[in-house]
Amino acid sequence: MAYDEGLAERLREVYPEHAGITEKKMFGGLCFLARGHMFVGIVGEALMARVGPAAYEKALRRPHARVMDFTGRPMKGYVFVDPPGYEEDRDLKRWVEESLKFVGTLGEK
Repeated sequence: MAYDEGLAERLREVYPEHAGITEKKMFGGLCFLARGHMFVGIVGEALMARVGPAAYEKALRRPHARVMDFTGRPMKGYVFVDPPGYEEDRDLKRWVEESLKFVGTLGEK
């Protein structure tokens, strides 16, 4: 599955410049990793955000967010965000910041 190259470029511009951010093709798309942990990704046109289990239900209540279930089973702690949900730069930045905050609680990989 192809991924939205325009969104990939926007993500590169949005995430904070610091060591440890890498990109990796996975899940049929492109993922961005901080210290070895995936924090956001792109599958098709959807933004995949790793918000963590504690913030999961709240994230699902945000406009244009939905369960990430491309394997047929929901992955708690991860959500898909459809394009209208990250159209504005401030919305995209918020998803990135929340995802980075969660993976910041995880140990080094």
